[in-house]
Amino acid sequence: MRSEAQTRRPTPGVPRSGAHDGHNASVRAWVNGRLLTDATQPAVAVSDHGVTVGDGVFEALKVVGGKPFALQLHLDRLARSAAGLGLSEPDQDAVRRGIGAVLAGATWPMARLRITYTAGPAPLGSGRGHAEPTLIVVADELPPAAADVAVVTVPWPRNERGALAGLKTTSYAENVVALAEAKRRGATEAIFANLAGHLCEGTGSNVFYVVDGELRTPTLASGCLAGVTRALVLEWCGGVEVDEPVEVVDRASEVFLASTTRDVQPVSRWDDRQLDAPGPVTKAAQEAWHANEESLLGMG
Repeated sequence: MRSEAQTRRPTPGVPRSGAHDGHNASVRAWVNGRLLTDATQPAVAVSDHGVTVGDGVFEALKVVGGKPFALQLHLDRLARSAAGLGLSEPDQDAVRRGIGAVLAGATWPMARLRITYTAGPAPLGSGRGHAEPTLIVVADELPPAAADVAVVTVPWPRNERGALAGLKTTSYAENVVALAEAKRRGATEAIFANLAGHLCEGTGSNVFYVVDGELRTPTLASGCLAGVTRALVLEWCGGVEVDEPVEVVDRASEVFLASTTRDVQPVSRWDDRQLDAPGPVTKAAQEAWHANEESLLGMG
């Protein structure tokens, strides 16, 4: 006779113990004031508007030696994104408590923090409900970024005039499709032009390029995200903000990407064109970054 454990069928949608579900066992999660003992356990309502329609905002930032990088700058942007969606302002003290909880006792050399803030449970449609927002803080180990990166231009434009332009929202399906196309073409990042045909941004990065020895990057009016790393590169390294046709990269002697998990990452290939990686301007930007990074580590 078979035991109950042998005959019991698995619940649909719930992975069996030991089954490969893509989850990293080292992930630590805090949801609405509670540190989860198991980051795979149910924690968010199935009617949460962030789940059903992508009605939420988020921040991702790195942690070095247990210290978050540029935390206040990321929290300020989280508040701006929430305001842009018409959400109430996130409680920054609560976010900091969540960060402290997921990082307590962690020994990762580098980690990634993800702060997600949604409209909370709502009816199954685009209209919002009246529930309290959902606040989630997740941490996991972050491997070092690759020394350089290959990118491709994708055919779908960013809408610089859209309601979500420049906001860091959880509506990321467009990025998922673009990144899948980049990987299909042997690259690891996808670059968008905007509706005007101007260079805009990557799926999770800002773009810097060098033409005639001058470091340039698209303006925020291009529809690109107001990247924290982007702003720091401009502050620490200089550079010109300008909107130019995406084809300008054909004349670029160097290109690099900037993001919280990449820092300053040289581009070695753009579509079919090979680039010097890193070139002298990129090397100088990397050196400036490393010289200043420590000043922004911590919970301040």
